[in-house]
Amino acid sequence: MGYYSRWPEYVSVAEKKRKAEKHLKSLGKKGKKLNPITIKGRNIANTFWGKAWCENLESYSDYENRLPRGRSYVRNGSVLDLQITQGKIKAQVMGSYLYEIEIEIKPMTDAKWKALVKLCSGKIDSMIELLQGKFSQGVMSIITEKEGGLFPKPGEIEMDCSCPDSAGMCKHLAAVLYGVGATLDNNPEALFTLRHVNHIDLITAVGSKETLIQKGAGETVLKDSELSNIFGIDIDEGKVAKPAPKKAKSPKKVKTKTSKSKIKSTKKSSKKVSAKKKN
Repeated sequence: MGYYSRWPEYVSVAEKKRKAEKHLKSLGKKGKKLNPITIKGRNIANTFWGKAWCENLESYSDYENRLPRGRSYVRNGSVLDLQITQGKIKAQVMGSYLYEIEIEIKPMTDAKWKALVKLCSGKIDSMIELLQGKFSQGVMSIITEKEGGLFPKPGEIEMDCSCPDSAGMCKHLAAVLYGVGATLDNNPEALFTLRHVNHIDLITAVGSKETLIQKGAGETVLKDSELSNIFGIDIDEGKVAKPAPKKAKSPKKVKTKTSKSKIKSTKKSSKKVSAKKKN
């Protein structure tokens, strides 16, 4: 945690929002791309992955005293930027001042990941099913299990905030961790990025009726309906368009040119013949 010579004065929620909007506009003018967390309604997360992240967070007694303030902060739009890369979260949170956040998530060990993949083997059929969290209760319990599951434990999370709070988790850090849950609603792959693992390993076969049809090694074929959507054309399933037969070209008439000199010589020879006959 950062250190301040004195605690900052109280700033109202309305003032924090005003300062946040001003900061976002300033960075936007400089061309910086930000990822602010915007919560619509009371639910911080709405999908399996987002909810599971938040529930895992709330299951640890280490965090329970700080989480309520974090929920308020993330709902108020105080998380101005949240960037997720491999094993790392960087964020900016507007409180009394603008605070910088850094969180590191330790990677899953190879043994733990392989065990998880083995337990899920044959139970997840497609990429869509995985990323939308649409699978059996058994798979859900495997993924969310505290010891062997995918979500990090407190001992696997290292956090730092530039605010003066010396606690292991301040309200700004709590807001960012809830912001990760909101992010997973739209980008569930980010969880696998944080844990240094490849989500493709959990899929028994890439492709199903809902996704791509796999054909041969490394060759994928799109369904006709998907081709229609992509290229904007209508394709009847089961019918193959045959090219129209080409019409046979009629032979061109060859025009022969007879020179004037040949015509004259022909006329002269015919006159000679007719003269001989008279004689």
